[in-house]
This record gives sequence, structure tokens and C-alpha cells, in this order.
Amino acid sequence: MNWSESAWEQVQPIYQRIISMPFIRELMNGSLEPEKFRFYISQDSIYLEHFGKALALIAARAEQVEDTLAFIAFAQNAIIVEQSLHESYFKEFAVAGKGMAQPACHHYIHFLKSTAALETVAVGMAAVLPCFRIYKAVGDHIVQHQAGDSNPYQQWIDTYGGEAFAQAVQQAIMICDRIAGTANERTRAGMTDAFITASRLEYDFWDGAYQLRKW
Repeated sequence: MNWSESAWEQVQPIYQRIISMPFIRELMNGSLEPEKFRFYISQDSIYLEHFGKALALIAARAEQVEDTLAFIAFAQNAIIVEQSLHESYFKEFAVAGKGMAQPACHHYIHFLKSTAALETVAVGMAAVLPCFRIYKAVGDHIVQHQAGDSNPYQQWIDTYGGEAFAQAVQQAIMICDRIAGTANERTRAGMTDAFITASRLEYDFWDGAYQLRKW
């Protein structure tokens, strides 16, 4: 079993909680209250901006040129998606602006940026991986289980259940596995800890949106 398979196995309890949580179930069937989606999408816009910065930090610190180029592309795509949120969902759901980072978003983005800047590059890469892998898994889960074709959140579903995102996810996983394959045990343990922590923060991000949790 390679590193990513082992790490994914260890976060299965977290992932199962994610796909059974009210936010995801109601997003899947289209019944999620617009106020909760507006909260989520404004926080996600803030998150993606800082996620892009964490990816850029990793790109700058990567030892291999191909990894630098891959993470630069990941960072660019994060910013493109963030801009797309402004142009589409912000308008459609009457979101006035990003506002400020609320507790779940604030905790998550600072964990990612501090890990990307201060831990080893390998650990930084593992910390950002759940945003790829969990979002793809959730997108696939919704596509497989949703009923009907009039979901107001279909554009979001199509983004993360689509083939273009799948390719980026697979590339990020392969990079982490390659690096973990030559890392020492301490580094691999650090990668796993970061992956688990970020997975918990993924759950908390959606839960914070559902609860409209503010400072």
C-alpha cells in the first residue's frame, strides 16, 4: 500500500462523516438553504485565494522543476476558480462580497499557509492534498447519488465531479506518493498527520457553513 492509499484509509471515518453531514446531503438534493450556500461560497472564495498562496509557496520550495510547475498550475487554477465564483455564484445568489474569514475558514487557511511555509515541502504537499482528494470524492459521490437535473447547485457539483479536476487530483496524489516513497519515516508520519488534520478541517469548513458559524 502506497502512502496516499494508507492516508486515505486513515481518514475514512472523517470522509464518511462528510458525505453524511446535512450540508452535503442537502447540497446533493438541492434543498440546501440559499443563506447557507451564500455563507459557504463567500468563505470558499476567501479560502481559495489563500489556498492559491499556499500552493505557490510549495511551488517555490519544491526541489524538482516538474513539481514546481505542477504546483504553479494548481495555484493558478485555484485563483481562476475563485474568480469564477465571483462572476457566477456571487451574482446568482446575490453575494455582496467576500466579507471576512470566519472561524473555520480562518483556521484552515492559516494551517495550510503555516505548514507550506514552515514544515518540509513533503508535509506541505500532504496538507493541501485533502482539498483535492476530498472535494473530488465528494463531487463523485454527489454525481452518483443525486436525483433529478434541476439542482440549483449543479454548477458547483459539475466543477468537482468533472474530468478536468480529476486530472489535477491524480497529479497531486502521484507527486505526494513519489516524494513519500523516498522520504524517511519521520517525514512520512508528518505527511500523514498533516493530511489527517486538513481532512478534519474540510469537515469543519462545511459544518461551519451549515451552522453559519461566525466570530
